[in-house]
Amino acid sequence: MDILEQKQRLDVKGSDVSGSTFEDVNMSGCNIHDINLSGLRIDYANLAGLHVNNANMSGACLTDCRIEGMTINGIKVEDMLAAYEKQQ
Repeated sequence: MDILEQKQRLDVKGSDVSGSTFEDVNMSGCNIHDINLSGLRIDYANLAGLHVNNANMSGACLTDCRIEGMTINGIKVEDMLAAYEKQQ
């Protein structure tokens, strides 16, 4: 299914959209629950204000990302990285 240059709200439940491509799409304000994003690749995204709860992030990799104000379990990532670099 192609959805081009549309503004519409989608309710997708119990579906398999694996292999889909989302490009130049505004997904602000979306809620995503009970999903499999394994192998997902995100490039050039605005994830400001993103909240991730109860997720399996084993093997996740962040590269060349802005992390100002980012926390993991309430701990500022910038502080963790500074402490790590200090110990090196």
